[in-house]
Amino acid sequence: MTTKKNKASDTEILEQLFETQFGEKPTLINALPVSGSDRRYFRLSNEKHTAIGTYNHHVNENNTYFYFTDLLLKHDVYVPKVYQKSKDKRYYLQEDLGDKTLFSMLIQDGFTEEVKVYFQQALDELVKMQWVAGTEANYEQCFGINRFDEKAIMQDLLYFKYYFADLQKLPYDKLGLLDEMEQWSRELGRIQPQMLMYRDFQSRNIMIHGGKSYLIDYQGAMQGPPYYDVASLLWQAKAQLPQEWKEDLLRYYLSKLQETPSARIDELHFRKSYVQFVLLRLLQVLGAYGFRGLFEKKPHFISSIAPALKNLEAFLSDNPSLPNYPQLRKLLEQLSSPKMQAIYAVDEPVKNNATLSIEINSFSFKNGYPKDKTEHGGGYVFDCRGILNPGRFDEYKHLTGQEKSVQDFLEQQTKMPVFLEHCFATVSISVEDYLKRGFDHLTISFGCTGGQHRSVFAAERLAAFLKEKYDITAQVTHLNKKKWVLE
Repeated sequence: MTTKKNKASDTEILEQLFETQFGEKPTLINALPVSGSDRRYFRLSNEKHTAIGTYNHHVNENNTYFYFTDLLLKHDVYVPKVYQKSKDKRYYLQEDLGDKTLFSMLIQDGFTEEVKVYFQQALDELVKMQWVAGTEANYEQCFGINRFDEKAIMQDLLYFKYYFADLQKLPYDKLGLLDEMEQWSRELGRIQPQMLMYRDFQSRNIMIHGGKSYLIDYQGAMQGPPYYDVASLLWQAKAQLPQEWKEDLLRYYLSKLQETPSARIDELHFRKSYVQFVLLRLLQVLGAYGFRGLFEKKPHFISSIAPALKNLEAFLSDNPSLPNYPQLRKLLEQLSSPKMQAIYAVDEPVKNNATLSIEINSFSFKNGYPKDKTEHGGGYVFDCRGILNPGRFDEYKHLTGQEKSVQDFLEQQTKMPVFLEHCFATVSISVEDYLKRGFDHLTISFGCTGGQHRSVFAAERLAAFLKEKYDITAQVTHLNKKKWVLE
């Protein structure tokens, strides 16, 4: 009688893809911070090779990503190569572009000429994506929505209304506002031309690698107006680009259109439509911040609300006749007021000190506490054994805290969210103090019975929190990995 093996873990499948690609196994596998999506990323490496492994259970979304990657590479757009895919298309291995985004470079270096050059490079790639690759894009390959039409625009406006505006408890004519939103969505939906629209073209989705700007996270691309993407980059809330930069970069984009034979558009027409989509993007972003921040309590999105409102205030000041709808204009003026901005104002985050290294471990108490390899000692050890153990249940026993079913269990059926909230607050005290004082190392460890479920989940969630709040990429190590019970 043979014993039936259980499903391989996420990292095991990615290890197999790595070995298929490079002929060697990885020696290190580190979980990367999660973002607003369900996708999970890992960096796999050995002495010779490195790659990013991705798990995403939305197969249709992955297929869209694969399609657009092939299309963009065909037209020499800088995007990461996809090396390998699993048979079920839920796992894939792609080129490692490092950790530096255009946004992190902007925050670290400020508004320098070098940073501006990378913004220009990003616009170069956008032009190729929209106006060159876009000429032969098959929009039936899009995941979810394939065209940014009147219905999609109205969906964005309702997203803003329900997840942000309505939560502020401000008085306004709800029926009148809905009528105006419907009229505006019809107006915007008729604007031409319609090209390949990135949808989320902002500096966090632009990687700096080898002196070039690379585009990532374009799986939401669809047919739509090109103005929206330019607005997304130049009016990104936390980037807070100066007005002079916005105008210079807009002129640069328009100059690249003149050099592109397939891009035939009048500058005056472009600018007239562009300003409308700036406002639409500002509202869509507020809706996203409301949902991710006010509902899901994610710190990065909450801290982005105040700069987003500041952006909206600046736009309304510069465009006194927009939007040309009285109820919407009145509501937006209320939302962007200094009083409302003050409600969401947060203390300036401590600048990331590049010398601060944070090490996060998961471990099993059966093997004792992790050894401290640093000179000064200290740090934190959190005991996760007070949280209900997924390992008690047959369906989770042979899985790990890296897998979505286990994560859902811990988030929805245990007190793990409350536990982590206190852990994050405690760790933040030391992180902020260490950044101010120039300390170079902090170790945080999470322990549980087997070092396989609760501690693994907690370690990776803390890494994501530190990346969101302080832009620090922590080193995550699962010390009991070799002893995980996977079959």
